[in-house]
Amino acid sequence: MPYLPSYIAPLRYKDPAAALAQARLIYEHSLAHLRDAMRRFVAGETLPGHVRACYPFVRVQTHTVARCNSAGNAGLAFGFVAGPGRFETTLTRPDLFAGYYLAQFQLLLDNHNAELEVGTSTQPIPVHFSFAENDHIEGSLDPARRQLMRDVFDLPDLAAMDDGIANGTHEPAPGEPQPLSLFTAPRVDYSLHRLRHYTGTAPEHFQNFVLFTNYQFYIDEFVRLGHEAMSDPQSDYIAFVEPGNLITRRAGTPAEEGDDLGKAPPRLPQMPGYHLVRADGCGISMVNIGVGPANAKTITDHIAVLRPHAWIMLGHCAGLRTSQQLGDYVLAHGYVREDHVLDEELPLWVPIPALAEIQLALQQAVSDVTQIEGAELKRIMRTGTVASTDNRNWELLPDNGPQRRFSQSRAVALDMESATIAANGFRFRVPYGTLLCVSDKPLHGEIKLPGMANHFYRERVDQHLRIGIRAMELLREQGIGQLHSRKLRSFAEVAFQ
Repeated sequence: MPYLPSYIAPLRYKDPAAALAQARLIYEHSLAHLRDAMRRFVAGETLPGHVRACYPFVRVQTHTVARCNSAGNAGLAFGFVAGPGRFETTLTRPDLFAGYYLAQFQLLLDNHNAELEVGTSTQPIPVHFSFAENDHIEGSLDPARRQLMRDVFDLPDLAAMDDGIANGTHEPAPGEPQPLSLFTAPRVDYSLHRLRHYTGTAPEHFQNFVLFTNYQFYIDEFVRLGHEAMSDPQSDYIAFVEPGNLITRRAGTPAEEGDDLGKAPPRLPQMPGYHLVRADGCGISMVNIGVGPANAKTITDHIAVLRPHAWIMLGHCAGLRTSQQLGDYVLAHGYVREDHVLDEELPLWVPIPALAEIQLALQQAVSDVTQIEGAELKRIMRTGTVASTDNRNWELLPDNGPQRRFSQSRAVALDMESATIAANGFRFRVPYGTLLCVSDKPLHGEIKLPGMANHFYRERVDQHLRIGIRAMELLREQGIGQLHSRKLRSFAEVAFQ
């Protein structure tokens, strides 16, 4: 027999703040039940049944395709349901997602003459997702007791956290509500835990604008710029966070509770994350994804649940045209996907369009940083198709097949990650862009040699990174309302951004 917390009945709301408060109440009530049961289990107690507590849900019922469009929301590509019906999603971490949930709730109320219903779902919270950030009490269990956890608690269930909604393959069962969000609560919790593992930083530190790179040189420069910003009492950024949740506060800003828990790790995680934090969450995070499309897919699968406003790839590439010079920039306006890691989720016949808002910001950022304008900009930056491959040694294939395909596609540059990051942005409705720097020209005999490569990287990294940061600042200044393009939304779309 299940051992459940006391039941909290569903309630209806016209006030988004009240709806969020109720979701928080249910969530914290469920966590308290799980944590108390876990403490008792670790102490050796026999619990009165299978321990279970469930996520809160939010639900909206509509009866018409018509929307109450307000002037402020008319241009948004999200915030409304596709038509009449019952729409629902489970919620998690209302502390972390408070601002996001409030915005989505408000849009639903603005667009539909309906109430929000908040209650306790039937979706169990896996006990692993109930632990606090620095809570590791399960580590004190002996192997036999740890094995018994499977009988006593709900553990993560992969069947409850697939990406069918985002992939467009989800079909609600008869009588089942349609989804409100791309991600269920267990899927979000799973990714939050993965982010801690891969980046070495807590999800709370991630900002709404994310830069990816495949070279440590960029991270070294980002760290330098981060600490430089922290020494400026007038900086817009209030903190800089490094792996291990090592927090440096802006000069003149007092330390906050929990800062002392941060500690530099003995070794860097697989894809270390760094965060220039703003008070409004619209700072810049940067992740070194390393080399290859598998890493690119993995990290974007998980960062996507944070619903960032944009992500951009800054990396190096092979230039494929004789007219290109080492150090030239490539602004991707199309992608050839030979990375293969997303073939099942996003078929190759799906085009990955360039997003005007991102393209314009990147082009303006190149001009701002290099002080080159107009037609002269073409001298150092080429706009064109970028090909991404999963074969690092494609040049060594004997039949010239890759070269032929790259030529037929009019590709101007080649790397291993950019198409994956763009395709996952398209898949998860996260605005994306790519600005690469030519570091070698293998088709033309200009290959990377250690001394040349080190000189090149150190010469170009600072400028390239400043361009990426400037592009994010431009996107932030322009406002996010126009950033989430309709190009990313299907004709039967979830309401949440």
